[in-house]
Amino acid sequence: MVAWRDIEADAPQFAGRVRELFQARKHKTLATLRADGAPRISGIETQIGEEVTFGSMAASRKLADLERDPRMALHSPSVDPPDDDPGGWVGEAKISGRAVRTEEGFRVDITEVALTYLDGGLVVESWHPGRGHDRRVRD
Repeated sequence: MVAWRDIEADAPQFAGRVRELFQARKHKTLATLRADGAPRISGIETQIGEEVTFGSMAASRKLADLERDPRMALHSPSVDPPDDDPGGWVGEAKISGRAVRTEEGFRVDITEVALTYLDGGLVVESWHPGRGHDRRVRD
């Protein structure tokens, strides 16, 4: 099981940027898989402490999705770039993994964390278990 504390220990600056983007606003987006394999997106509130956690209302469709197939992805709140400085976009972050049921809701067994922003091109930073942190710049 990979928890948020593992990413913070391995890549603290990267983890700090991702946390900052996730905490910029209250509502995030959760992607799950429907019974037929089609994607479903839902609004969600998350917490990032030593682990990434979230809850779900009883009998919700996303709960049924996660109980059937725990694969999921979280997307940080979207923030528009300043009108007068499109290059000043702060970026977006994503966390993928498997939802693990707890008494309080779910915790995420993390399989990937990604951070995308502008800095002399499109920067894509990512973290994967066993590979760690990587940074690529696209023109």
